[in-house]
Amino acid sequence: MAAAGAAATELEVARGKRAALFFAAVAIFLGLPLWWKTTETYRAPLPYSQISGLNALQLRLMVPVTVVFTRESVPLDDQEKLPFTVVHEREIPLKYKMKIKCRFQKAYRRAVDHEEEALSLDSVQEAEAMLAETEKQAEGSLTVYVISEHSSLLPQDMMSYIGPERTAVVRGIMHREAFNIIGRRIIQVAQAMSLTEDVLAAALADHLPEDKWSSDKRRPLKSSLGYEITFSLLNPDPKSHDVHWDIEGAVQHYVQPFLNALSAAGNFSVDSQILYYAVLGVNPRFDPASSSYYLAMHSLPHVINPVESRLGSSAASLYPVLNFLLYVPELAHSPLYIQDKDGVPVATNAFHSPRWGGIMVYNVDPKGYNASELPVRVEVDMVRVMEVFLAQLRLLFGIAQPQVPSKCLLSGPRSKGLMTWELDRLLWARSVENLATATTTLTSLAQLLGKISNIVIKDDVASEVYRAVAAVQKAAEELASGHLSSAFIASQEAVTSSERAFFDPSLLHLLYFPDDQKFAIYIPLFLPMAVPILLSLVKIFLETRKSWKKPEKID
Repeated sequence: MAAAGAAATELEVARGKRAALFFAAVAIFLGLPLWWKTTETYRAPLPYSQISGLNALQLRLMVPVTVVFTRESVPLDDQEKLPFTVVHEREIPLKYKMKIKCRFQKAYRRAVDHEEEALSLDSVQEAEAMLAETEKQAEGSLTVYVISEHSSLLPQDMMSYIGPERTAVVRGIMHREAFNIIGRRIIQVAQAMSLTEDVLAAALADHLPEDKWSSDKRRPLKSSLGYEITFSLLNPDPKSHDVHWDIEGAVQHYVQPFLNALSAAGNFSVDSQILYYAVLGVNPRFDPASSSYYLAMHSLPHVINPVESRLGSSAASLYPVLNFLLYVPELAHSPLYIQDKDGVPVATNAFHSPRWGGIMVYNVDPKGYNASELPVRVEVDMVRVMEVFLAQLRLLFGIAQPQVPSKCLLSGPRSKGLMTWELDRLLWARSVENLATATTTLTSLAQLLGKISNIVIKDDVASEVYRAVAAVQKAAEELASGHLSSAFIASQEAVTSSERAFFDPSLLHLLYFPDDQKFAIYIPLFLPMAVPILLSLVKIFLETRKSWKKPEKID
């Protein structure tokens, strides 16, 4: 009977051991992996190696230049060598991690009959009009016509001419080194019409250190898919001035043609408003010598903030807003003039603030006060106002006057206010800026995701990252091939996709849920179950070890 009880006890002990081992096995081999898998942070794979390779990306900006030689532009022996191609490449010395090289691919050829006829005319404007009827040039390309050394197409003291389209004229020379001499002149003209250090340095102002390239330059507007332009008339003294301005007609005649020419760089929307009792916020000083008031240059930055609170245009805008303010000073502070740093009145009586807009002070004719009672009717001269605002708009976009070589005649822009090659130069700068912005955004995102393992990486975020990397690579290839339009579109896609991935709201869901908080939540749940299992395993281990050490009986 005792033996049967002992056997039953041993059987029950063995059954308990198997149950403990079974629960331990289920908890370790099934429970822990299942818990780990269901609580892990989902992180879609990203192209980290390709993103790190973008920092070493070398941009080659290829500018196709077609050089057309007339009959008597170079010696006859040199004309027999045509056509051929010459490549001139140089690195732009910017202190930036991305190496940028400018490549001018010059394709030399002879002029055809209609080109010879056009270049034999009396004026370069007539020649341009005749050539424009037959030739359409791609974005980013240039055509340089080499004329005779004694041609009357240009003034005798001028060696070259830059036109409003993608064309230029250079005088030839009868010399045994004609191709080398003319080639240097062509490079100088092509650089003025396309890419210079100053243009690219201004575009990369946010990415360069504060050195001679960026600290002394006016920073242009950042690249964007769209821009909003607001024209505001400020009348702080409506009791004295009844101001009328034909802003709608002025926008249609002066601003809209310029924006249409600039449409390749982004979408534009224009609106206007009139603000009464809006003051500048800075008290003008009185000048007894001229019986007028003035605003010193050091006080101009303090003018913008009080006025900006009244504008209200940038609060609900998705795009950068450009503000152009026409300020009619009150009667007590009239006339009002803006002075430069030397204390001399500014000719335009206006100033502009980079990436914000411009302000023009419009003084009322003093004769108007003597002829009528208050309020005086004021008709704004929109031609004079729009000349100032268009000049400021060009500066805000970084479209400055080119640095032309000596003895070079520069044509003025057509009625649209923008030369075609100026638009190309802007697209070059915007493409490089977009690539730099996309590369910086992708690199920052990769570093952030690498350091913080709690951030969820969803599939749509990963697809945006892959799309941005592919767009950067495509834009670089298109720039190297000289396809400016497609390169600019690809660079815009790269910026849009990279910023959409960087600012995705899903990246912040588990950002503030570190591992210690995770264990603090799950330990109270698993500890009551894990303690009995662990104690059972320890007991089984000790009993098994004891049984191994128990000596066997020898009869």
